[in-house]
Amino acid sequence: MAEINILFSISVILFLSPFLSRYLRIPTPSIEIVLGALLAYYGLISDFYLFEMIAHVGFFYLMFMAGTEVDLKIFIKADKAILKKAVIYLIFLYILATFSVLYFDLHEILIIIAPTLSVGLILALYKDYGKNAPWLNLSMFVGTIGELVSISLLTFAGAALEFGIGFELYKAVAYLTLLLGGMIVIFKFFHVIFWWYPGLKTYLMPYVDKEEQDLRLSMALFFLMIGIMLVLHLEVAFGAFLAGIFIATFFEHKEDLPHKISSFGFGFLVPIFFIYIGSTFKVANLFQEGVVQTSFLIVAIMLFSRVFSSFVFYKNLDKFDILRFALSQSMPLTLMIAIATIAFRSNSIDALLYSALLLSAIFEVIIGMIGIKVITFLQSNIRKLN
Repeated sequence: MAEINILFSISVILFLSPFLSRYLRIPTPSIEIVLGALLAYYGLISDFYLFEMIAHVGFFYLMFMAGTEVDLKIFIKADKAILKKAVIYLIFLYILATFSVLYFDLHEILIIIAPTLSVGLILALYKDYGKNAPWLNLSMFVGTIGELVSISLLTFAGAALEFGIGFELYKAVAYLTLLLGGMIVIFKFFHVIFWWYPGLKTYLMPYVDKEEQDLRLSMALFFLMIGIMLVLHLEVAFGAFLAGIFIATFFEHKEDLPHKISSFGFGFLVPIFFIYIGSTFKVANLFQEGVVQTSFLIVAIMLFSRVFSSFVFYKNLDKFDILRFALSQSMPLTLMIAIATIAFRSNSIDALLYSALLLSAIFEVIIGMIGIKVITFLQSNIRKLN
């Protein structure tokens, strides 16, 4: 009976979430998390190994999709001054996170979580603000660098939480170092190969592709990297992310491929991940002392650190754009939930802090999306008055 309830619940949430998202003007993942939590509270969603397994695959696929948005060539073409400021911006985020954790006596996992960046919801902003907004293009560039750093730290944190400080952790770090070194060699190798034989790209992923060869190759790389990460006992999400980067970097001629990949992901696998995350959230914890307060404190730390650090770009953006840039950087929903989930599964944080982190992730998306709209509205009205 439990399995049937889960199937019916997933069906209802998959169908209703987009409509509720448009009506409430809240991103669909937030809706899916909330509905998952509510249905779990009423006993319609419960623990089931197959549901959990598909949710994990959904998370890996989400990281794979994030990777497909990262073309390493943008770092070669990037303005060195902007790249330097982006690095300074990230350093400020981690310094402020560390100071806040020490000052407010918070759990040390927040040193990794608070500065986390993700491009997932930054991409969603292009639908409303277009590709000519300077603040949004800069946010995408900085978010890409930040996501690379965040996922690297996620991999390290996952190993540390699983093995603890000791030989196994050092072995995992050594494997990670070798993997990164190997990936650099592989990326350079394929860069040379595709430069000498440009036709090889279209042979592997032809323009006219009746056999869905592009999608098959993408899925082959996705599962290959998952297998490699499982053998090395490293965070699987990092391997999925690297597979996505490989696709984005070398097969840019397949402009419709990211859409194909995301259509399947956001239509099926990824929503199940968010529903599962919602089901792990205990609604009763909202009434536990300190959960909501801790959530608000985490949101305040993350927002303040981003607004403060964003002034690094004061010569590149005006005051309105700086605020919009900061808010767009304050919605690392997927990675924030990922790190919180890994920490919770390893018993490194308790259920109350886990609940506070999930609440924070949802609050930040709502504040970020609404805040950007409000600032844009105010700016347009001020210009009309002038």
